[in-house]
Order: sequence, then structure tokens, then C-alpha cells
Amino acid sequence: MAKTDVFDSDPTAIAKAKELKREMKKLLMNIEEEDGLSVQTIDQLQEALSSFKQATMRKMAKSSSLEMLETVSCPDEFRCPLSNELMRDPVVLASGQTYDKLFIQKWLSSGNRTCPKTQQVLPHTALTPNLLIRDMISKWCKTVGLETTTYQTSLVDEEKAVTRSDREIFNSLLCKLSSSNLQDQKSAAKELRRLTKKGTEFRALFGESSEGINRLVNPLLLHGTSLNEDEQLQEDVITTLLNVSIHDDSNKKLVCENHNVIPLLIDALRRGTVATRCNAAATVFTLSALDSNKALIGKSGILKPLIDLLEEGNPLAIKDVAAAIFTLCIAHENRSRAVKDGAVRVLGKKISDGLYVDELLAILAMLVTHWKAVEELGELGGVTWLLRITRESECKRNKENAIVILHTICFSDRTKWKEIKEEESSYGTITRLAREGTSRAQRKANGILDRLRKAMNLTHTA
Repeated sequence: MAKTDVFDSDPTAIAKAKELKREMKKLLMNIEEEDGLSVQTIDQLQEALSSFKQATMRKMAKSSSLEMLETVSCPDEFRCPLSNELMRDPVVLASGQTYDKLFIQKWLSSGNRTCPKTQQVLPHTALTPNLLIRDMISKWCKTVGLETTTYQTSLVDEEKAVTRSDREIFNSLLCKLSSSNLQDQKSAAKELRRLTKKGTEFRALFGESSEGINRLVNPLLLHGTSLNEDEQLQEDVITTLLNVSIHDDSNKKLVCENHNVIPLLIDALRRGTVATRCNAAATVFTLSALDSNKALIGKSGILKPLIDLLEEGNPLAIKDVAAAIFTLCIAHENRSRAVKDGAVRVLGKKISDGLYVDELLAILAMLVTHWKAVEELGELGGVTWLLRITRESECKRNKENAIVILHTICFSDRTKWKEIKEEESSYGTITRLAREGTSRAQRKANGILDRLRKAMNLTHTA
């Protein structure tokens, strides 16, 4: 079957089209397998075909109307002074000037209190619908054969507010990134970093296809090991990836599935500037928020450089690194990878020294479900400092995480019972937590007390 480009430019339409195709394929397989064709199957196939036809026709109508708008000269009074686009919801500002509501709201939300056109200070920010201009635009659209519903829903997305001007700037910067001139690449990367931080429009543009991400990371692939001379370029590209990833789940998926991104993040974690390494870790954390990305990132080997960076202990990077490791380790398969890469030793050393206990204890409470983590904690003298946290910490969450780890150790390694019993006899630490801790801490504390009582009964019986 020939490939159609009807849905090529619309991510939502693409997803819907794929869903309908899968449904039809499934129905056709059922038809092949059935001895007698049921009426229900025929109805389902007709419904799926009808839906696909309607979606195709809607897209074709939309494309036709947009092409027409490109060729028709729009009267200046119908254009928004901010976007230079045909207004879809004209409103009057206190200065008496008319703007498209979406764009003037964006202007005001940015903290501006002047009229963009006249620079007049506004006495108030109330917006009044310009019904006359709206009616004139509607009549003009009918005259030129443009469907108003099409231009209203297609030219500008409510959330993204992408204009033709934004798109032209975006494409120009991508061209500069593809240039062989290093200075062009650096200036383009710097500007894209600024624009993707400033608002959602350019993050949304990156999300339209994988080509934008490919061109963004291309300078780092070209320079490779010579990047030491261009640390700022690496920092700007990595930070732009972070900004793009923050936008939505679709962007997270698009960025993570680009086969160059994760290796570049690993490289940035290993040899970037402090700011680059922080932002690389923050990017990993952001991408890992999507469950489907956790396994993909985890098996790339990225946990090792994250753990190494954690061990270095740079205070600017710790929180981002800890957040990235924690989120990755929500996926069970990544916990064994983290343990194998030395996470328990690094976490134990930091926690025993009283450093970043809140963040790191939460990670350790997840890793302790792995048998090797319990073994390593025993070798590190973990029971001693875990009991100290349980006894002395004023943070309920830290007490909870400490007792969770102790509970696992208690049920896995009976050689540690003596130390736990001595703590309970001297301070009543476990009993107090069983009364006053969080509900989870109370359950774990009571579990330890039950185990200790049973152990004592067995000793007396023996």
C-alpha cells in the first residue's frame, strides 16, 4: 500500500490513524480465522473504516483551507499586532488597540503592563471582545472561501501559541546548527537554550518531529572529543534538551528515543562543566518521569556516571543526581543495576557522614529489596547508623525509610538481631516508632518487634 502523507504533520492525527489501522488489522485477522463471518465483526470493520475516512477527509479539508490562507492576502486590520496572524478571538485592550486574545494574554502574563503597539501604560488589564472585528473577519473568511473553524483551530494551538514567526526563527536556528561554522552553531545553541527556557512555543516546535532533536545534537556529534574547547556549546545543547523534555510526555518520549541523546547525556555527566553535569542529571530525571523511558535509560549504563557524580559530592549537583537515580530505580530492573554499579557503598558513606540524608535514604530504602544491598549494608556497618537515624532524626520520613531498611535487614540477616535488640533495650527506639511513626513506619517497627520476640522465645525454649 502506498504511504499517504495526510497525517504526516499532525502528531495527534498520526496516533489516531495508527490506532484505527491497528483496529482494522485486528478485525481482518479475525475475519481470516473465523469459519463463519459474524455480523458484529462486519459492523466493527465498517465503523473503523468510516472513522478512518472521516479523519482523512477532515485532514484534507484542513490542509486545503490552510493552503488557501497562505495564498490569500489578509487585511492588516484583521492581523494581531503581536503575532502578525489572522485574529481568531479579537479583544480590545484598555489602550483601545485590538489584539488576538491568546497573544495579548501571553503578553500580560509575562508581567507587561503597557500596550505593545502604543507603549501606553495600562490603567487596567481587562479585555473586551471586539465583536465588530470578529464579525468582519468571519465575513471575510466566507468571501475568500476559508472555513473559520479551520483557521481557528489550526493556525495557533491554545497551549503552544506557535506563530509563523516562531517557526521561521526556529527553522533559521536549526539551519545555523547544521552549519559547518562553529560560531554559528554556538550562537544558535545559545539562542535555542534561551527561547526554550522563556516559553512553551519552541519546546512545542521541537516536539513536532525527531528532526529538530537530530539537528540540535548534531554539533556535539561532529566535535566529539574536541569538545573540551567548546564546553559552552555542550552546556547549551544539554540544557536545551532539558527544556524541551520538560514540555510534555510526548517530548520526553521523542527525546529519549533519539539514539544519540542518552550517549551524549552520559558523556556530559562524565566530562562536562559543573552546570552541564547538573543539567544532564536533571534531564535524566525529567525523561525518567515517563515509565517507558525508565528501562530504556537504565539499560544504557547511565547509572554508573550518575553514581560517580554522586560520590564526587558537588553540592550543586547532588539533588539533581539523587532525583535522577531515585526516579530510575522506581523500575525494579534498574535497582539491580544500581547495586551492581556501587550505589550502596556510595549512599552508605554519604548517609553515615550525615550528608544529604533525606534524598539518599529514600534511594537506599528502594535498593534494599535486592539481596546484595543487604549484604553490603552489613559489611558497611549500616545497622549502627540506621538505628541512630531512627533514634535521633526529627524527620518522620527519614525515620520511616531507616526502619524500612532495618526491617529488611532484620528478616534477611539474623546476625544483626543482637545489635537491634541492644538498641531496643537501651533506648526503646523501635517501640517508640511503633507508637509514634508514620503508618508505614509503625508496621515495619511492629514487624521487627515481633521477630525479636519470636527469636527470644526460641532461645528460651532451646
